[in-house]
Amino acid sequence: MGSRIVLLGATGHTGRLTAEALARAGSRPLLVGRDPHKLTGLATSLDGETETAVVDVTSTEGELALRDLLAPGDVLVSTVGPFLKYGETAVRAATETGAKYLDSTGEPPFVRTVFTRFGPLAERSGAGLVTAFGYDYVPGNLAAELALRRADPERARRVEIGYFMTNIKGRAFSRGTMVSLAGVLGETSYTFADGQLRDEPPAQRVADFPAGDRVRQAVSIGASEHFALPAAHPNLVDVDVYLGWFGKSTRSVSQASRIGAKVPVLTTAASRIAGMVASRLPEAPDPRSELASAAVVAIVRSGDGQRLAEVELRGASPYRFTAEMLAWGARKALEGGMSGTGALGPVAAFGLDELEAGCAQAGLRQHRAES
Repeated sequence: MGSRIVLLGATGHTGRLTAEALARAGSRPLLVGRDPHKLTGLATSLDGETETAVVDVTSTEGELALRDLLAPGDVLVSTVGPFLKYGETAVRAATETGAKYLDSTGEPPFVRTVFTRFGPLAERSGAGLVTAFGYDYVPGNLAAELALRRADPERARRVEIGYFMTNIKGRAFSRGTMVSLAGVLGETSYTFADGQLRDEPPAQRVADFPAGDRVRQAVSIGASEHFALPAAHPNLVDVDVYLGWFGKSTRSVSQASRIGAKVPVLTTAASRIAGMVASRLPEAPDPRSELASAAVVAIVRSGDGQRLAEVELRGASPYRFTAEMLAWGARKALEGGMSGTGALGPVAAFGLDELEAGCAQAGLRQHRAES
């Protein structure tokens, strides 16, 4: 049997979109999930011939079954969340079998786990792990690399990245996204400051970015850029990533986070309540969320704060973009277009020009570049 794409979590919102994107591109992934009826329904809606496998990653038997499905050269795409709760099974299976791995997480603690814990193991087994390969956090990696290409490399010391969504209509997020977001409220986040990774609670800092034709506010968040950019550019001493989902409530979110950092029991209670509320939401976001589009900005600065280059990417509904990128990355990896072992950033895995072309194909393009 030749190498294949294995799509874990295929019947969830992001998984289904990814399965459809793969089918449109002519691929026939192995669809993996817990519910055989949902899997059969999805396979029938695609072409009626796509194979399925029932695996429950919450059980020991499921972990063994997933590992048995994989072989070196296979590509495992994981859309199972919350990743802090369910994600390690998939990345462990890929690491142990030497498979290639992509996931759709946006959860900072899980991203950190992939880079710091599983990365060294994957280097030894020959696996290549690319975590957060979607709206979180491919656009920021791409925008930052494009801005660094425009900047004087001798002076570039700091990178600031902001993620935003424009034209939001109705409930913009899926149940899975909201449950994941609730789950990380009480977790330690991080940033890259003074040349090293540093712990900090999420949403501690607020920054302004010119994005989507106006200045927008965002709160600090851990991301894959904190690992990928310093590895590729040793001269960088600060990498900051910000999330601009909260609009006029941005400063209130940050203030609540700072209070929670001082009184952890409040954060834990808020996380549990938010998780319970999120779990009762419909699985898919409001259909009008398809009208939303991403706006991602990267700014490169010198050590004294002078702006050296700036790039803004725009376009693509975040969920559609994530599905299209996972499908693109899986196909590239299957064809030998993904290089390296261990935990990799998206540029290291696929190359800057290839990644830019893949993002454009998925609907995200350079809108503005200044230096």
